[in-house]
Amino acid sequence: MIEPSPTSRSAVEPGYNPWDPAFVADPYPALARLRAGPAALYDERTEQWLVSRHPLVNALLRDRRLGRTYHHVATNAEWGRPDPPAAEAGLFRLLDLQMIDQEPPDHTRLRRLVSTAFTPRTVERLRPRIDEIASRLVDEAAALGEFDLIADLLELLPVAVIAELLGIPEADRRFLRPWSGDMTLVFELNPSAADRARAVTAGREFEAYVRDLARERRRLPTGDLMSELALVAEAGDRLTEDELVGTAILLLNAGHEASVNGAANSWYALFRDPAALARLRADHDLVPTAIEELLRFDTPAPMFERWVLEEIEIDGIRIPRGQELALQFAAANRDAAVFERADELVLARDPNPYLSFGAGIHYCLGAPLAKAEFDIVFRRILERMPRLQLTAQPAWKPRFILRGLESLPVRV
Repeated sequence: MIEPSPTSRSAVEPGYNPWDPAFVADPYPALARLRAGPAALYDERTEQWLVSRHPLVNALLRDRRLGRTYHHVATNAEWGRPDPPAAEAGLFRLLDLQMIDQEPPDHTRLRRLVSTAFTPRTVERLRPRIDEIASRLVDEAAALGEFDLIADLLELLPVAVIAELLGIPEADRRFLRPWSGDMTLVFELNPSAADRARAVTAGREFEAYVRDLARERRRLPTGDLMSELALVAEAGDRLTEDELVGTAILLLNAGHEASVNGAANSWYALFRDPAALARLRADHDLVPTAIEELLRFDTPAPMFERWVLEEIEIDGIRIPRGQELALQFAAANRDAAVFERADELVLARDPNPYLSFGAGIHYCLGAPLAKAEFDIVFRRILERMPRLQLTAQPAWKPRFILRGLESLPVRV
């Protein structure tokens, strides 16, 4: 059996370094070395066990001996974890109330309340409106000639869609992206004090905004998701106002950061593979499987954590209760034991059991919406910008948990 060791260098030796810009720019060689080593490696820098093989990651995502949180079974003190600093307590309290960080029965209750807005049937009804927004944005970007594919197009669509779902007035939508970008800084591994302060400020501002909007929607419902949740919260028996705020934070962050990074990473991958891009341009019917493949090839969510609620063994390695697993989605998605030509873009790949949206009860609720947005905006770009090309090499943000580009300069 292998026990955690504070002096272990096992996770460092393969080159796993989420704080290194070179690693963030291309983590896959190091992740391949990580995947080729022991089934679980302890990283003393983050006090996490790294798991990178696809079958193991897939199974552990579904293992109910693990949890996204431990707060339903223990306090921080009982778990040997510190309470957040007083200045950050408010933000972390709301983050803990997100359904993604809850376990049953609270997770089940919260997911049921929100799920109707994200079912495939509901998303299909939204497609004409998504197409209308995407077509307008693509035309406006094309008229610029040269532009930033992220700032001038890809980040505008999910902002508009999630804002319409929530019922956020158009005049207020310009605040959403900065709020989301700052709040998600706290999700990174060992975030700096400055990043934590930015996250706290953004969380406080967004919380105040959502509480005011929820009170307005209770007074004058408008039929949007915020109105529905606000009226449930007012009843007091199924959703508290704090849970409403936590849900809004989750929908904003998932609808913005993950969606924007996913689309941008995908286009950058296509620009780096001219043959694949040419195939897609020649056959738009490839778009549905291409989207799945691009999300496998360069996921915007390379790693998710799970807490060990009951002792487990991973390939003979004992992981005690109270430890944390870092499930490496990006490594699992390139596992050659599961994916033939794992390091290549295979646009027609089928089946494609990639893990970018997770698995088990925490499978991404917004996956149908994200895929619909991708499908529509990719088709409109391919149709209306058939010669779109990269004009300069982009830089990656200094982030790994939500991995994405600073910008993507292009010309039509």
